Amino acid sequence: MKISREEVEHVARLARLALPEDEIDRLTGEMDAILDYVEKLNELDTEGIVPTAHAVPVENALREDEVKPSIGVEKALANAPQSASGCFRVPRVIE
Repeated sequence: MKISREEVEHVARLARLALPEDEIDRLTGEMDAILDYVEKLNELDTEGIVPTAHAVPVENALREDEVKPSIGVEKALANAPQSASGCFRVPRVIE
């Protein structure tokens, strides 16, 4: 499977990349090598192979939710640069 210079230029245009001429030539060769490797992978017999999302089994590593007391307003606002009426005060972003 060969990729042409025009196809590389087309992909660059779609990605809104302005590539110099020498980079287009280099990328054409690199992309061609990648596509050749993918073509080799397509020749592998994968009949009976179960598709996997991970190389090793993954289990949910999250803990169960537990109700715990909060840290309180005073501790939450202790390091705030500015606070007002028990809330964080932030700069206005909408005029």
